[in-house]
Amino acid sequence: MKPNIHDVAKRAGVSSTTVSRVLNNRGYISEKTKEKVYKAMEEINYFPNDLARSLFNKRTNLIGLIIPNSSNPFFGELTFHIESICASLGYKLLLCNSLNRIDKEEKYLEMLIRNQVDGVVVVTYNRGILNYEKQHLSVVAIDHYLSKNIPVVGSDNYSGGKKATELLIMKGCQYIVHINGPIELQTPANLRRKAYEDVMKEQSRLPITYEVSHGQSHQEVISKLFDEHPEVDGIFASDDLIAASVIAESKKRGKDIPTQLKVVGYDGTEAVQVLLPELTTIQQPIDLIAKTAIDILLKEIKGEFNDFPLETYLPVKLLEGGTT
Repeated sequence: MKPNIHDVAKRAGVSSTTVSRVLNNRGYISEKTKEKVYKAMEEINYFPNDLARSLFNKRTNLIGLIIPNSSNPFFGELTFHIESICASLGYKLLLCNSLNRIDKEEKYLEMLIRNQVDGVVVVTYNRGILNYEKQHLSVVAIDHYLSKNIPVVGSDNYSGGKKATELLIMKGCQYIVHINGPIELQTPANLRRKAYEDVMKEQSRLPITYEVSHGQSHQEVISKLFDEHPEVDGIFASDDLIAASVIAESKKRGKDIPTQLKVVGYDGTEAVQVLLPELTTIQQPIDLIAKTAIDILLKEIKGEFNDFPLETYLPVKLLEGGTT
């Protein structure tokens, strides 16, 4: 039979109320008494019931994280940093991989609410599907607009798009193409495309963009791009995975990088830097994005969210490699 709080009290020579106060950090308890209680817990192998403690404290110390896919290097690294930060602050993380499916997101949200999470960090393209406000749930979005009242944290997408396009122009590229995700998605990442278009127009050049729709392969779109624009000598990809596919297709077609084609990606994750160290990319401050998102979420949870802007965009860095 599992030991309980009464067994701890008996072993420590104190009352059950005293043990409860030690576990929940309530009221003044001498260090000597705390040591006796913790020693008794260790001796009888007792572990506090987190659910019971959460009912007492009106907090579960659980944070939900909904992302499209943790196998994506950006989301995987983001998850790593968020989990590490939560653990350091005494929170546990419930990870939900939605695969961008509305039905999965709805089920995950219901699961998180049933587990009485204190708050949720969300990366979803399905704007308006999850009614967080109705559930009185503290929420922070990463690089996606969910509603006018939900704070968004991300990188400075416009600055990143501008840096990438200006670099390709500086390197002498005459025919620069941009590849991005579906433009109909209302996401701050669209500012990467906006910056590309603005810079091209400022240089009296025609912007050419290709979109990778949901369910469409990178290779399919990139192959079409090369077929329709064999003159292309510069490509700005809206993420590093697309950039990697561009490099692979270029090799198939015998295009030398960077002599005949220069490529710039976006994300700069540790995984891509290890696997594709030659890629020139715009690096997002993923660790800082995670920290800022959790800082804002905890402010919301504590009812102190009154001095943060609804949109927070953090500075990016150009990492120049061999593809330019």
